[in-house]
Amino acid sequence: MCRRPLLAEPDMTPETPASDSTLLYWEDFREGEVREFGQMSVKRDDIVRFAAEFDPQPFHLDEAAAAQTMFGGLIASGWHTAAMAMRMMCDEYLLRSASLGSPGLETLKWLQPVRPGDTLHTRLTILETRPLQSRPGVGLLKSRHEVLNQRGETVMLMEGFGMMRRRPAA
Repeated sequence: MCRRPLLAEPDMTPETPASDSTLLYWEDFREGEVREFGQMSVKRDDIVRFAAEFDPQPFHLDEAAAAQTMFGGLIASGWHTAAMAMRMMCDEYLLRSASLGSPGLETLKWLQPVRPGDTLHTRLTILETRPLQSRPGVGLLKSRHEVLNQRGETVMLMEGFGMMRRRPAA
């Protein structure tokens, strides 16, 4: 397992866009490669703010109401967890890559509740790489993203596809 970051301290402010020489292309990802990255602290106020706008169920909004549910307390929306995972992916590699987006997911599972005070990180496993026959300059990556908490418990599992530009010929 590789525990090194894909890139050191990405700086993607508008003034410093990634140049073609620093971009990650489809060829930079290898089947079987495993990388862990990110660290995101989950805050009560962020859980409530996200839920109020996007998923206003009582166990995401109100501690007293949440205490009466099977969760026994306030938990983050699964969509909030997915959004935090997406941010970690962007910060780690997507903003420094030749990403062309995703045609979709095969799996998205929320396995454990995410609670205020949790600290999350992500484990990326490249499951498959293949060039797209229909688009010669594009490759497809199939990957698994596991979001883990500070106890090493997988709280979310996502498997899906990403499209990347292939490295231009020299």
